[in-house]
Amino acid sequence: MMPVGPLMIEHRLIEKMLKRMQKEVDRIEKDKKVDVRFIDLAVDFIRTYADRCHHGKEEDILFRELKKKKLAPEHEKIMNELVQEHVFARGEVKKLVAANELYAQGQKEKAGEIVSLIRGLAEFYPKHIKKEDKGFFIPVMDYFSRAEQDAMIAEGNEFDRKLIHEKYQKMVKDLSEQ
Repeated sequence: MMPVGPLMIEHRLIEKMLKRMQKEVDRIEKDKKVDVRFIDLAVDFIRTYADRCHHGKEEDILFRELKKKKLAPEHEKIMNELVQEHVFARGEVKKLVAANELYAQGQKEKAGEIVSLIRGLAEFYPKHIKKEDKGFFIPVMDYFSRAEQDAMIAEGNEFDRKLIHEKYQKMVKDLSEQ
């Protein structure tokens, strides 16, 4: 398996969650009520799975290793775009968290902002995923030897193994500081 194989598999789960989020937007528009708990769960999924786990492996392993190579201009351009897209998504999720918190505090007019942000993420991610799957992941594997690819797979597995510990160590630290 290539190091991008697990990343492409992760994309399929992200796509499923995006479809579920879109269904929630439809429900919000129909019922005129936000399920704050669902938004919290969706944000947790995006922050932990899509961003920290998935984007983490892209940025901390694949992109790091690609930066050591002499990339073709088109690959370097796409990689830089992908990093900026990750930054954009993080910003949108931060806005979603803020809007959801305000809605939960009684600012019901934030429902429209929540719908807009979720819809935006549901439109953004498929394009981002397509760019990675169709135009970047496979071609950039040519920069790596089999041994380099195997090392990235091993590092990705170790990254995943440590992730849950990282998440909950941070949670306890944050709670302890309150």
